[in-house]
Amino acid sequence: MLVALDHVQLAAPPGSEDALRAYYTGVLGLTEVPKPPALAARGGCWFESGTVRLHLGIDPGFRPADKAHPGLRVHGIDAWAARLAAHGAPVTWDDGLPGRRRFSSRDPVGNRLEFLQPR
Repeated sequence: MLVALDHVQLAAPPGSEDALRAYYTGVLGLTEVPKPPALAARGGCWFESGTVRLHLGIDPGFRPADKAHPGLRVHGIDAWAARLAAHGAPVTWDDGLPGRRRFSSRDPVGNRLEFLQPR
């Protein structure tokens, strides 16, 4: 039996940790959490807020996730869209999911992120 989703991992290119930290903590407001020492040597960053956990792992053959994405449920979706746009992140609204308002955006390395709010 599955009981919960522990985390979502996205890939990132080598040397992108500072840009990831600035975005995920400064723009999205997540908290960076230390990686276990055995994993820290691999690079990357881990972030969380409440039960939301995002791991950004370094991949030398990195390609941004275009279709795959985490769906992040938010309150105040219009304020989130404005905040991302103010930081230069793209905001693309999509009304194709009944019962939800949603838009997609990109992190600094090009990974797709979806932001959703129930109607």
